[in-house]
Amino acid sequence: MRRYPCPVPRVLSCIQPTGVVHLGNYLGALRNWVVGQHECDAFHGIVDLHALTVTDRPGVLGTSTLELAATLFAVGLDPEVATVFVQSHVPEHAQLGWVMECTVSYGELSRMTQFKDKSAKREADFVSAGLFTYPALQAADILLYDADEVPVGEDQRQHIEITRDVAMRFNGRFGDTFVVPKIVTPRAGAKVTDLQEPTAKMSKSSNTDAGIVYLLDEPAAILKKFKRAVTDSDGEVRFDRAEKPGVSNLIEILAACTSRTPQQVAGEYTQYGPLKADAGEAVVEILAPIQHRYHELMGDKAELSRLLRTGAEKARAVASATLERTYTNIGMLSPE
Repeated sequence: MRRYPCPVPRVLSCIQPTGVVHLGNYLGALRNWVVGQHECDAFHGIVDLHALTVTDRPGVLGTSTLELAATLFAVGLDPEVATVFVQSHVPEHAQLGWVMECTVSYGELSRMTQFKDKSAKREADFVSAGLFTYPALQAADILLYDADEVPVGEDQRQHIEITRDVAMRFNGRFGDTFVVPKIVTPRAGAKVTDLQEPTAKMSKSSNTDAGIVYLLDEPAAILKKFKRAVTDSDGEVRFDRAEKPGVSNLIEILAACTSRTPQQVAGEYTQYGPLKADAGEAVVEILAPIQHRYHELMGDKAELSRLLRTGAEKARAVASATLERTYTNIGMLSPE
């Protein structure tokens, strides 16, 4: 359309450097990113500019960005295959972000459900204007890379819909400029819930860490969390999310770690104790190489910086062409 024909779709998925990556993130999404990089033209951004909406202390954001980058490479994203970049390392994001702010309407932004929810939760605190204009920068993130597909859950669907609207509006005003991305459902990953509250998803925002397994947890800590996992009192090992959420969560985790179906796993156990122990051991085993590679990268900041420079260069090659096309179609004065 605006770029050379590509035999596979270009897919963009981004992640904020806020909170610590946990088992739910890995089994539910990141592991699929690793598989998907060989099936599409994958772009993965660490969107640190978006994290400024909740950052109020110096030094924290840079550290968390570096740690997240090391995690993404450690789980298996290959910088020679996928384009892994930090948002602020590609200045075109902020530049196109302003163009998008001038293309989206106040009414559209004011109807965004996430802004209403987040601002209501922070009613007594500082509410960043960035929370309000967030969708404009997110639209720039997507449109910069001529993304064909954006996999999102229901909580982000509204943001991608507004991106599509903005792209079509801009194209209508200034001519064919942006690829209008398609919203796609992410590849299904394991549904991992909190080990202490199995009816709630494993989340960075939980009130306690007792039910959250972090990718960098020590093996002893992981085994302890699984040993204390909430189940139920009837003693039957059966995969049934509605009736037996705690037991089913353990089954699904063990199944995901051992490449089996939940039904296969459930058929091998008659007691909760062995199920908890084996699930914990399987998680320890699957996380061991990830932890090893993570610590290698964090111990070699020069190599980690090189990998991110590689990603930024690849990202900028695409983003700069899109921004130049945007400015040209608007008719802005060239600096040359």
